[in-house]
Amino acid sequence: MASAELRLIRRRIRSVKSTMKITRAMELIAASRIVKAQQRVIAAQPYTEKMNEVIRNVAAASGATSHALLEAREVKTAGVLAVTSDRGLAGGYNSSILRMAEARLIEHKNAGIDTRVYAVGKKAHGYFQYRKYQIEQAFLGVTDRPGYGDARAIANVVMNDFAEGTVDSIEIFTTKYVSALTQAPTRWPLLPIEPPEAPEEAEGDAVPVGYTYEPNAETILGRLLPRYVEAMAFGILLDASASEHAARRRAMKAATENADELVQILSRQANQARQAEITTEISEIVGGAEALTNA
Repeated sequence: MASAELRLIRRRIRSVKSTMKITRAMELIAASRIVKAQQRVIAAQPYTEKMNEVIRNVAAASGATSHALLEAREVKTAGVLAVTSDRGLAGGYNSSILRMAEARLIEHKNAGIDTRVYAVGKKAHGYFQYRKYQIEQAFLGVTDRPGYGDARAIANVVMNDFAEGTVDSIEIFTTKYVSALTQAPTRWPLLPIEPPEAPEEAEGDAVPVGYTYEPNAETILGRLLPRYVEAMAFGILLDASASEHAARRRAMKAATENADELVQILSRQANQARQAEITTEISEIVGGAEALTNA
C-alpha cells in the first residue's frame, strides 16, 4: 500500500495534469483567435489610411475652418481612456497599460489638473474603481471581439464630453499590436483632433488635393470628423484585441510548459518515494527472515 507521501505526490501530479489540459486548450483557442484578429486589423487599415489622407487634405485646404473637435484649449480637466481586457490570464498585458495610465493620472494630479477615467474592459474598471478614481464611463464586454458599434459608442461618449467641456483633452492608453511576439503599450492623443501629417517618404511628392464644399466646409467637417474619431477608436480596439490574444497565447504556452516541467519533477519524486518504500519493505522482510532463522 502506498505511503501518505506517495499518495500526496500522485494527487499533485493529477492536479497539475488537469491544469495543464486547461492551459493547453486556452493556448490553442488564443492562437486561433489571433489569426482572425490579425485579419481584422489588416482589413481595417485601408479605410483608416484613406480617412487620414482625407482629413489631412481637408485640414490643409480648409485653412481657418473651425470645429468643436479641433478646438485646442487650456487643459483643466483631462480624460484618460484605458483599454484593457475583460478576462485575465494574459500575462503582463493589462498591468503594463494600467501602470502607464495611472502614471499619467498621477502626473495630472501633481500638475493640479482634474481627471476623468474612461474604462474599457473589466480589468481597467476594477483597477480604477478599487483605487477610488472617478470613472466617468465603463465599457465592458467589448474587447474580445470588438465591433464598429462598440467603437462608435465609445467615440460618442468622449466626443460629447469634450464638446460639452466636461473634459478638455482625451488620451487613450492601449496596446499596439506589432507582431505575435511584440505588443507595445502606447498612448494615443484622441481629442482635440490633430490632423495627421503626411508620411515622410511621400512629403516631397505629395500634391495637395483641392476640395469644393457643398454646402460648406463646416457642414462637411461636422460629418467627417466624428467618423474619423470612430475609425481611430475602432482601429485601437482591433489592435488591443489582437494584442490580448497574443499575450494570452504566450502566457498559456509558458504555463503549459511550466506544468509539464513540474509533472516531470513530481514524477521523479514519486519514483524516489516508491523506491524508498520498496527498500524499506525488503529490509523488513530480510529482518523478519533473519529473526525467524535465529529463533
